[in-house]
Amino acid sequence: MTNADREAATATALVAAAKAGDGRAFDSLVKRYRKRIFALALHMTGSAHEADDITQEVFLKAYRALPQFEGRSQFFTWVYRMTVNRSLNSRRDRARRGEDTIDDPRLELAMEVYARGNPGREAELRQTYARLLRALDSLPIDMRTTVILVSLQGMSHGEVGVIQKVSEGTIAWRMHEARRRLHEAMAPEKLQRPRALSAELARLLTEAGMPILMPALKPRA
Repeated sequence: MTNADREAATATALVAAAKAGDGRAFDSLVKRYRKRIFALALHMTGSAHEADDITQEVFLKAYRALPQFEGRSQFFTWVYRMTVNRSLNSRRDRARRGEDTIDDPRLELAMEVYARGNPGREAELRQTYARLLRALDSLPIDMRTTVILVSLQGMSHGEVGVIQKVSEGTIAWRMHEARRRLHEAMAPEKLQRPRALSAELARLLTEAGMPILMPALKPRA
């Protein structure tokens, strides 16, 4: 049995226990998935406040709808789909109101976790990460959602296809096209040679789950 199989079996057992009236079982489901649901909402909305509200709303909605949950999909797929839909609605509502976030919490969180108080590292990481986030946010919404689920949440094409209700082939095409667009957006001005990332920044972006779009500098011998 793979880790994914064990995870699915555990979640299924917890759902069954929660449906039977075990409140602690649902609390366990929340603890298992809360961080990932919050991270998903944060990347999709760009607002920590909205992400926190969405996370609470999603689990409350899941709890209330649990008696009707038939288990045709995995629990995490169910709550992920609710999170995606709620996040998309939140962004549309904010756009209609003409509102936007001034400070991107995704960028500040990355600085806090990965810069580690190193000014030089922070300067390089902040500039590159900010450009990458802007490029990511400029993608069509369905494509951006696919990238977030695959690259930042580590989900398989099959799992994302279930959440977005499209084929694995569509997910594969979206990822291919997204990489092309992100690479183009991240490239320096035309006719200039692309500046390579330092090996340290490449490693940090990999740890953060962000795609590496430019080659890393080779360490000197």
